Amino acid sequence: MIMESVVRRVTPRVVKDLLTRLSATRPMYPRSCPMCGYEGYFTHYGRPLRIDARCPACGSLERHRLFWLWFQGECNRLSEPILHFAPEKILERRFRKLYGQYQTADLYDAADRKLNIENIDLPAQSVRTVICNHVLEHVDDVKALAEIYRILLPDGTLIISVPLIEGWETSYERDDIQTPQLRELHFGQNDHLRFYGRDFRDRLRIAGFAIEEVTAGGQDVVAYGLQRGEKFFMCRKGTAS
Repeated sequence: MIMESVVRRVTPRVVKDLLTRLSATRPMYPRSCPMCGYEGYFTHYGRPLRIDARCPACGSLERHRLFWLWFQGECNRLSEPILHFAPEKILERRFRKLYGQYQTADLYDAADRKLNIENIDLPAQSVRTVICNHVLEHVDDVKALAEIYRILLPDGTLIISVPLIEGWETSYERDDIQTPQLRELHFGQNDHLRFYGRDFRDRLRIAGFAIEEVTAGGQDVVAYGLQRGEKFFMCRKGTAS
C-alpha cells in the first residue's frame, strides 16, 4: 500500500522537475586546470555542492587554482624560509620540489612541525613567508595573527585566505554556538568558529599588516572553474595601509 501511494504521487510534473534538477547539476562546460594541465569536465565538491569545483585529475579546488595562477604569473617565487600551516597536499607536493627551506606546520604529526598557530613555538623574526589558507576560521584569529606577525622577518609576507562573505559588513561569530551540529549550521563546517565579512581586512590591519588582494574574475573564472570574486590576501609586515 505504501509503494502504491508513492507511485501515485510520481506524476509527470514531478518527473519533469526531477530531471530539470538533475540537469542543473551536470558539469557546465569543459575547463582547464593550471596545476596539472587537465582539460575537460570538472566534478562537484562541497556541501552544498559546488558545480565544476574539483579537477578530476589532480584534485585541485577553486582556491588552489586561483593561487597557482597568481603563483605562475606575478609571483615567480616565494621568499624562504617558508612555513605552511595546515598545508593543502596539492600545494605541499609542488612546494617541496621548488624550495629547500619549506616546512609544514599543524597540530598533527603528519606535518614537519607540530605547532599551535595561537602560540607558535618559533623564535621571533625567523620566517620570511607564512602560508595560511582556511585556517583562521578554526581558531582564535587575534592570537594567531599576532603570532604570525611575531615570527615573520621585517620584510616577511603572509599569504592568507578565509571563507569570506563580501556582502556582510562584519564577521559572523557567536560564543554560544558550541556543538558541532550548530557550528555546521551557522558557520558551514562543524569545526568552524565564524564566517568572515568585509571587516576581515580590518583584522589584518589591526594585526599590523599592509594588504593586497588577489581576486578571481573575468575570463579566468570561466576557463579555470574559479569562484567568482573569491580572493586571497598578500599581507606585508610593516605599517598597515
